[in-house]
Amino acid sequence: MRMALLEARKGLGRTSPNPAVGAVIVKDGKVIARGYHRKAGTPHAEVHALREAGDNARGATLYVTLEPCNHTGRTPPCTRAILAAGISRVVVGMIDPNPHVSGAGSDLLRQNGLAVTVDVLGDACRELNYPFIKHSTTGLPWVIMKAGCSLDGRIAAPGGQSGWITGEKSRAEVHRIRDRVDAILIGAGTALADDPSLTTRLQGKRGRDPVRIVLDSTLRLPVQARMLTQQSEAPTWIFCAPEADDGKADALQAAGARIIRVAKDENGHLALRQILRFLGQEQINSLLVEGGGRVHGSFLRAGLVDQVAFFLAPLFLGGDSVPVVDNLMLAGVRQGKRFVTRRIRRFDDDVLIEGLFSAGF
Repeated sequence: MRMALLEARKGLGRTSPNPAVGAVIVKDGKVIARGYHRKAGTPHAEVHALREAGDNARGATLYVTLEPCNHTGRTPPCTRAILAAGISRVVVGMIDPNPHVSGAGSDLLRQNGLAVTVDVLGDACRELNYPFIKHSTTGLPWVIMKAGCSLDGRIAAPGGQSGWITGEKSRAEVHRIRDRVDAILIGAGTALADDPSLTTRLQGKRGRDPVRIVLDSTLRLPVQARMLTQQSEAPTWIFCAPEADDGKADALQAAGARIIRVAKDENGHLALRQILRFLGQEQINSLLVEGGGRVHGSFLRAGLVDQVAFFLAPLFLGGDSVPVVDNLMLAGVRQGKRFVTRRIRRFDDDVLIEGLFSAGF
């Protein structure tokens, strides 16, 4: 199953809205085939492994990180391929979280005489696909809040002046994160101050750009913004208030942006829950929230953050600098918003703290 997990990781960032799944086939104590799901709409991990095994699959054991599907989507049921190949035993990492199909694949295999074992390294299999699990069970995307900040929790110098806080290796890791998410979100203030590209820039010009999302109530983003004039296959979506100027909306749409009007919440801000529901309907499984401080605070106060990724740089910027959250006491300690630290890594002098607010949805 650990080998199958390694296979599954090869598909991270490429399979959405499907999960990343890996499969390994073992016969007479030897691995005879491996496979992973590469892209939505293409064969699943089990099918790739079965094709590689060929006739040797008969009587073998299939290890797969997610329960084989028993329904027809864009591809035929994997259970049919497993039965046709003559597999005698299936070991499953986790049951499919979709309540409409959960357990159906395993039950069918058992009914046809196969030995089926489930929940092997289940926690690791679930952690690999938190975005898929949340979207399958709630219809909402998995929200990751990311920031690069000083030791005193500041993300920009006084006045919002932009500049690198973290080092080169930390920034490279950010691009690896971007490469694996479906969408990336910032507020209008950050868009105006930094004019970011919000693209994925990995070595060798590899990587996939996520959908770019800007929260811009009054449509202040200029049509000359980098994200609208650069070469990128990913679209830019701008969420604005219902009363935002039609002329500005028309100009931004002509520049290539998609304009989505959403209601305001009781505080006069764009309704984040409505935005997340919209993104879920658009098959966005994972959302990377990169700020700024007001956006971070709004997501935290609404209880909409699932995961955090904070890069801490070894410097102090002082009290007049821009905070990582607009009101840390309100968003954090006062409401008990503590997360569970899952991993701490070092990138030169920077430290990345990764944690979860929830995994129960």
